[in-house]
Amino acid sequence: MPVGIVIMRWDERVGTEILAKFPNEISINDKTLMQVYSTHEYGGESGMISLMIGSLNIASYFTGPDTGYYLILLLNIDDDPDAYEGGLADIARTILLNLNDDAYKSMIPALFRKLSIYPTYKEEQKLAMTYQEEIKRMIINRLREEGVVSKSELSIWLRDKYKHGFVDLESILIELIKQEIIKEASVKGMPSELLFLINDIFMMRIPPEDLINNPSEKGLPDQLSDDYIIECRKFFQNYRPSEQDNLNIINILTDPEVYETIRLLRTAIVTRNELEKLRKKGVDNVADVLKKLWNNQMIQVFQDKHNNEYYALLSDFYLRKIFPKYILNIIKKEYEQKSKADKVLAEYLTVLENTFMEQKKTAKIKE
Repeated sequence: MPVGIVIMRWDERVGTEILAKFPNEISINDKTLMQVYSTHEYGGESGMISLMIGSLNIASYFTGPDTGYYLILLLNIDDDPDAYEGGLADIARTILLNLNDDAYKSMIPALFRKLSIYPTYKEEQKLAMTYQEEIKRMIINRLREEGVVSKSELSIWLRDKYKHGFVDLESILIELIKQEIIKEASVKGMPSELLFLINDIFMMRIPPEDLINNPSEKGLPDQLSDDYIIECRKFFQNYRPSEQDNLNIINILTDPEVYETIRLLRTAIVTRNELEKLRKKGVDNVADVLKKLWNNQMIQVFQDKHNNEYYALLSDFYLRKIFPKYILNIIKKEYEQKSKADKVLAEYLTVLENTFMEQKKTAKIKE
């Protein structure tokens, strides 16, 4: 687990300047800060480096020369710095979006706690974090429409459309490539690298099937089972998937305390006392978590004749990567309209075929 985090900038007059740190009692000397600075300076580009300085194990993320912030994560000697790269990049962008009036400083404790458990995140948590970020969502939506776009064209388009300041496109693309959502490739004769959508992110509410099938076995008293099934049926009769609803749920899924609670509620219908036991797993504010789940129509509360309350999932949430078969229709349309070069579309078909075959192979191995 990380020991602490330091936010630093380089000042031409005074050298390294610590802007914020958490916890406050951690200390890091000027010599170490200079070593971090000079290591990043040697490469000159945004991104993460890892280094051992004496007994210090460090993962440091540089936001790039245009913004000039350094996020220095102090790790235990046995921690793997690479496991924190995606999380560091995410909180770096959060900080850059909250520079006005130093608003980011009050966020550092929460960001550090989130970063500390990043290596333990499940796949759906990482996908939720990806889709939660507006800039990544814009890229995915653009590729949903076209399938393939040149990196140079995407860069120009984002500068025009994204209204929240500097975009470190390279680091964003690296993360999407690592998650196997896009693939970068070059095609002979094309002036810029091409970006292909190879997996989409699919999300929607789904009924909590395991719970509905036998509520009493999952902890709900027999006399309340029919009420639970009726409430779930009523909800899904009126449910209409929407982008805003998906984003609302994703915003709470990225809260580690909410996610830990959902993990429990997927397996059982529980009392408040049982929920309070989640404090051992880092859920410090059960009341706040339940309020978020209730406001987003994720849970329903039932009461027996003794006034005991039972908390049950009203709707679960499905969030997975899927192979984008619909893209084949887009490729066909682009070929007919000549809106993309034939060699680009041919390369895209090859990329999709390779992706599909690799996924089939992986699925067989898992069986």
